[in-house]
Amino acid sequence: MQNQVSDNNSSPQPNNSWMGELLRTIGLSIVLALGIRTFVAEARWIPTGSMEPTLHGTPNQWEADKIIVDKLSYNFTKPQRGDIVVFSPTKNLQSEEYEDAFIKRIIGLPGEKVELKQGKVFINNKPLRENKYLSSSQVTSVEVCASGQQPPFLAQSQTIPPGSYLVLGDNRGSSYDSRCWGVVPRGNIIGRAILRFWPLNHVGGIDKSPVYPQ
Repeated sequence: MQNQVSDNNSSPQPNNSWMGELLRTIGLSIVLALGIRTFVAEARWIPTGSMEPTLHGTPNQWEADKIIVDKLSYNFTKPQRGDIVVFSPTKNLQSEEYEDAFIKRIIGLPGEKVELKQGKVFINNKPLRENKYLSSSQVTSVEVCASGQQPPFLAQSQTIPPGSYLVLGDNRGSSYDSRCWGVVPRGNIIGRAILRFWPLNHVGGIDKSPVYPQ
């Protein structure tokens, strides 16, 4: 007589087993979602107009652009000029009681000399070409820095410290950025904006529009 093989995996399950399986599935989904948000990517919306016209911002999140922020790639590559980055407030911004993350474009890299002349950005004494995202009428000056650090950071030429980045908003006439309060340490950068997923008629990748000294 052939012995019967016990197979616990195929034995009848208790009637309430589906509830346990559902809870385990939900729990795993939450863990994965939190892990992805913490280490890989997260969704954000643009609350101000400082990155117009590249990204539309408004306090009403249902009318604002919504983006995906890549939090992983900077573990393998360095931030580049032209990247649009989300970052937590620097010490200077924290001293002004800012708590929410900022979004700006990287303009100056570590070790570079940056100054503002003739309404333009100069990197290592060469003017920066920014026509891909700035209109010809845009002027880059420290006149927007009515509050905060005085004199503004870029009231005179500055050399960017190692491991830090100078960031500016594309809407130069209405952006509180590095011109006013200084540079962003690498540790404050949360990630790079890579995709707009709202509104639906503007879904697509975000062109970093690289800029180079002339």
